[in-house]
Amino acid sequence: MDTRYQLQKITVKSELQELQIVWGDGHQSRYPMEGLRRSCPCVFCQGGHGNMGKPVDPNIFAEPSTRKWEITNITQVGNYALQFSWNDGHQTGIYRYERLRDMCPVEHGII
Repeated sequence: MDTRYQLQKITVKSELQELQIVWGDGHQSRYPMEGLRRSCPCVFCQGGHGNMGKPVDPNIFAEPSTRKWEITNITQVGNYALQFSWNDGHQTGIYRYERLRDMCPVEHGII
């Protein structure tokens, strides 16, 4: 696997409303929780099976927050994804590492 898609460290910064990931190639991603929650890849959040797998527009991370979000649990899914449990009870989205890295707002100059 390409080192740019290998997780090294995950940090939840609740006070900053941000999830931070350090990747295998040394890149440090910062994801505002609002955008991370809005980009949930589950079938319900994506609006049906026909919408699954579409790339995320990184500009979603520039949108203002509508509420305070909390990640209550992070589960690693194999060696390829993370599953977040949110304070609104949602927990079905499986975020593949490739999806997370490819929508990184730092790399896209959003934050």
